[in-house]
Amino acid sequence: MTILKKMLNRIDEIQGMGFHLDLVLRKIQKAYLRKFDELGVDTTIEQWVILHQIYQLGDHASQRDIVDENFRNRATTSRVIAGLERKGWISKTRFDGDQKRFKLELTPKGQEILDLTLPSALALRKLAIKDVEASEFETFLKVLDKIGGNYEEDQPQ
Repeated sequence: MTILKKMLNRIDEIQGMGFHLDLVLRKIQKAYLRKFDELGVDTTIEQWVILHQIYQLGDHASQRDIVDENFRNRATTSRVIAGLERKGWISKTRFDGDQKRFKLELTPKGQEILDLTLPSALALRKLAIKDVEASEFETFLKVLDKIGGNYEEDQPQ
């Protein structure tokens, strides 16, 4: 049996790569949501990620930057931002001298949520690489990039 055939058989055994990746992603998301719930924070993964991005970007956080850095489309990202604004976790104003761009800032309540959740989020991030060697992690990333590249629109099928 060729190596290619063995690899394809293994994909079948795990019910497809997408299924396996989705299974792992769901476990990760469940862990974060469980922790947020334990902390009494009602948020989604998407909301938390955007809240954290606004924190990281600081005074320069714009809605355009958040849209560009997310893997979601503009409409979905705008809805998540609106939800954060409704919760009172962020404020959305215009930049001085640039009326085209929205400036996003954490409110005191948003900063409080981030201060409460960030230590747990960082601990969960560490959990992802528990018992994983640095070389294994680099190989993992390289393989994911190769697989993703195989599905780029400009790649021949």
